Amino acid sequence: MSLPPEAEPNDLSAANGRGRASDAPLTDRSRRRLRMRRHRRRAYIQSVYFLPSMATLANAICGFGAIYVAHLTAGAAGEDPWTRAFADHRILVACYLILLAMLFDALDGRLARWARHTTDFGGQLDSMADVISFGAAPAMIALAVFKQEVPAAPLFIGRLVWAIGAVYVSCAAIRLARFNVSNEHGEQAHMSFLGLPSPGAAAAVIGLVMMQQELRLQTATSFYYANVAWTLDRIGDAAVFFLPALTLAAGLLMVSNFRYSHLVNKYLRGRRTIARLIGALLFALLLVTNHRYTIGIASVAYALSAPIWYAYLRYRIKRPAVAAA
Repeated sequence: MSLPPEAEPNDLSAANGRGRASDAPLTDRSRRRLRMRRHRRRAYIQSVYFLPSMATLANAICGFGAIYVAHLTAGAAGEDPWTRAFADHRILVACYLILLAMLFDALDGRLARWARHTTDFGGQLDSMADVISFGAAPAMIALAVFKQEVPAAPLFIGRLVWAIGAVYVSCAAIRLARFNVSNEHGEQAHMSFLGLPSPGAAAAVIGLVMMQQELRLQTATSFYYANVAWTLDRIGDAAVFFLPALTLAAGLLMVSNFRYSHLVNKYLRGRRTIARLIGALLFALLLVTNHRYTIGIASVAYALSAPIWYAYLRYRIKRPAVAAA
């Protein structure tokens, strides 16, 4: 039952949103002001809830754009200068779009927690976007690189590389579905991952691609001696043939039981030691010096860190047993 108008808390201070008791009556102007303030607050909250979904959709759009750009051809560029520029550097542009998708992927979760509005819908939408950006797009970029670098590959090799890409996409979908089932809201639940996270797998694939493209650029435009240019070219060839193996390994690591640390939550939050501060500073300087090699080496090292650490622990356990025998 609603109270009569004279019994309602209709004072001017309530119109100002402060809730203080007062004997002043609520005028029509104060009522309009109160309604406008409530409407603005409601619109602000809805816009805050709207931002995480927009960041997630931007992640998906970047992944779709990476697939499109990776398969551009010079003849399809037409008269558009942007399209021609993208076609001339299509592999690198596609890799940078994946990095931009990673930025949006990190941003949407932060926005949802800042708005205190983490929902199951947002989690499902995020995983669907990740399947595009970190599942299909890296596999398509790897296929485009192999097709560009080895155009005369035998039919069996081409089909094998395509099958590896399909395995990678399937593992990414399984990894994200498993994450959705076992996901818990909150930062404390995300201190580590079971299996290689899909952004980490995508970073390993495109990191190797970026290093290979940088080697090609240095070989084509370098002022090195002929033997140095030849060595760089051979390293680029080795990276091309290592790319399918790394793509397959990254896909299988996503559905493995290896435990991976959440680097941001574990190492960059709270008060840390001087050594970690110096390490972060050195990493930033390496990014400024040559970001392609730095991203490539760091991402591949992160993807392979868990199985290498597991093999090292098994070796340490087995070594005393052999010595005792």
